Amino acid sequence: MTTRLALIRQRYNPFGGAERFVATTLEALDQRDLSLTLITRQWLGGERKHDVIECRPAHIGRLGRDRSFARCVRLVLDREKFDLVQSHERIVGCDIFRAGDGVHAAWLEQRSRCQNWLTRMGNRLSPWHRYTLAAERAMFADPRLKAVICISELVRNDIRRFYDVPDEKLHVIYNGIDLDYFFPELALEHRVPIRLRLGIPEDVPLFVFVGSGFERKGVCCLLEALTKAAKDVHLLVVGSDKHLNRYAALAARLGLGKRVVFTGGVKDARPYYAAADAFVLPTRYEPLSNAVLEALACGLPAIVSTQCGAAELVTPGVNGYVCDALDIDALCARMTDLARPGVASRMRPSARRAVENLGVAAMSERLLALYRSLL
Repeated sequence: MTTRLALIRQRYNPFGGAERFVATTLEALDQRDLSLTLITRQWLGGERKHDVIECRPAHIGRLGRDRSFARCVRLVLDREKFDLVQSHERIVGCDIFRAGDGVHAAWLEQRSRCQNWLTRMGNRLSPWHRYTLAAERAMFADPRLKAVICISELVRNDIRRFYDVPDEKLHVIYNGIDLDYFFPELALEHRVPIRLRLGIPEDVPLFVFVGSGFERKGVCCLLEALTKAAKDVHLLVVGSDKHLNRYAALAARLGLGKRVVFTGGVKDARPYYAAADAFVLPTRYEPLSNAVLEALACGLPAIVSTQCGAAELVTPGVNGYVCDALDIDALCARMTDLARPGVASRMRPSARRAVENLGVAAMSERLLALYRSLL
């Protein structure tokens, strides 16, 4: 008998980490006894291999967007009567919630660390933040919620701390990584051509940052740390941001010149991982980060923050380092450590081993086991 599974994601964009998880899940479960339907506001994922239901109600502003989408989804669920509903959005009435975006209350807590009292007050009074927190609270309290997929221990601990969800509902399932698509030998093909195209000398230490949403992911702190690092250390910033030009201007004001290259959004980050010696992500809050998994799979030692779920995969001095996102001196020190001759290359095998048990097949089996337990 075929099980009808609905996956809910408001905006499906092939560049986003959560969206790549949806795509990976759809592909991994394609041959199983599951009928998959994606419920979304906007599909940007190319060819549709599965049923797609678009919920596109009229709205004004992001509060109206989220509220109207949630109402539309609930109408679809009442009509379709799926066997299982897995939501990637904070919507009451789902069977499974995948906390891919983490805990909003935890993000606001971390965000407040570098905000003045007036901005913090604005966040508390913001209609959108108030709605999101209320939706999060109501969803976790809803008795229809059977399970929460926590993509890291960090997320599970935050859910416990803020919402006291019973442990039996919390399941840690890391994102799956395609280990045949991301692998260390990519450097043999791409390292020299990418560096040559971007004007980066072959022999300089090169760090790569991959991600969108530069404010949350710490690009300002990263640029400041780079000013204190050795003059031969270079940085690739791969990803899109609506204020990208502002960050490029900041790099220029800091005197970083050609030491920083902003690529903008890319469909395939593999050549940039391959060109680099190490990966860095000083994010203020990151539930896991597919980019860290991809970098480790490519054999890059990683510097991540204490509030990044992927820190659970990093052993300091073995396959990277962990430091506070706002500690500029510590970030600079760790970059200096990895920039020393031979250090990053010695960590490459350990970086790869850290994710070898996180393949797509392993993730899909864990998901299937969870679905079976709930049906």
